[in-house]
Amino acid sequence: MPSIFSRIIAGELPARFVWKDDRCVAFLSNRPLRPGHTLVVPRLEVDHWLDADPELLGSLSLTAQVIGKAQMAAFDAARIGVLIAGLEVPHLHIHVVPIRGLHDLDFGNQDPNPDEGMMDRAAQAIRDQLREQGHEPPSD
Repeated sequence: MPSIFSRIIAGELPARFVWKDDRCVAFLSNRPLRPGHTLVVPRLEVDHWLDADPELLGSLSLTAQVIGKAQMAAFDAARIGVLIAGLEVPHLHIHVVPIRGLHDLDFGNQDPNPDEGMMDRAAQAIRDQLREQGHEPPSD
């Protein structure tokens, strides 16, 4: 059975995409820790990051860095935090989160019902910064 992320990538479930390429996609978390919290997800289903091909991990890391630079420009963040937890969905994904401190990386602080307007504005802010930095983000 495909993971929920594979279903999102296939367009079966909605998401606010900010990045799409041949190896991965990035979309906003539907349970954000902070506005702009983005997941970088390989198109290939890999359960655990330790099982991923090193080239795939490199590609995911580069994409996470590009997203992080856009987030840094778009949000009032002290840093951009990156996490690979892997417990919530059995499909490798990197959390890229604009943070003010370590407390912003506590999964106990996820917003289970984020404001739709805030989510739309956050996605658009990341896409705008990606364009400004010379990338071509998706429009959806």
